[in-house]
Amino acid sequence: MAMNHATRDYLLPCGRDVEQVWERLDEVGAGRADTHELDCPHCRATRESLLVLRGLTRELADDDTEPSPDLTGRIMSAIRAEVRRRDLVPLASPEPGEVQVSDQAVAAVLRFAADSVDGVRARRCRVLPAPDITDPLAVNVELNLAIAHDFDGDSLDVVRERVTAAAGARVGVRLARLDLVVEDLYDA
Repeated sequence: MAMNHATRDYLLPCGRDVEQVWERLDEVGAGRADTHELDCPHCRATRESLLVLRGLTRELADDDTEPSPDLTGRIMSAIRAEVRRRDLVPLASPEPGEVQVSDQAVAAVLRFAADSVDGVRARRCRVLPAPDITDPLAVNVELNLAIAHDFDGDSLDVVRERVTAAAGARVGVRLARLDLVVEDLYDA
């Protein structure tokens, strides 16, 4: 198995190429090493690292653990968040000047707060300015949730409390409006 083309012409201090060390791993392991391979500390250290890498790669390839069912959705949410990262939310600061944080960073904190409630999985979270409020630190939030099929409806009040507390204590914004949208049910 050849290594990545980025390793070509990567010479060790002894003058050997890493690719050469890789290609001879099995030969050296079978006792067919040349004198240089036996005596050179650079080749030995590289060989040991490559053996660890090969072992871990095999371990990952042999791992048949199934990812959680919502993994793809969470990855796609993170990707979409990276693409949209452009809107900034002002924060209070004791120092002169303006401090701002991305709306996606605020959304991540609020989703985490909602996820801390048993039977709740936060999904999309939109943080928008509250134009009808004169407080510059006030935002409107729409938080989409998936809840367990046996979820107690009164626990939405707990979600509301935790999200509101996280907005103030962890971020430093005030929620002018918090809309919780239950969009899905899942088996716990």
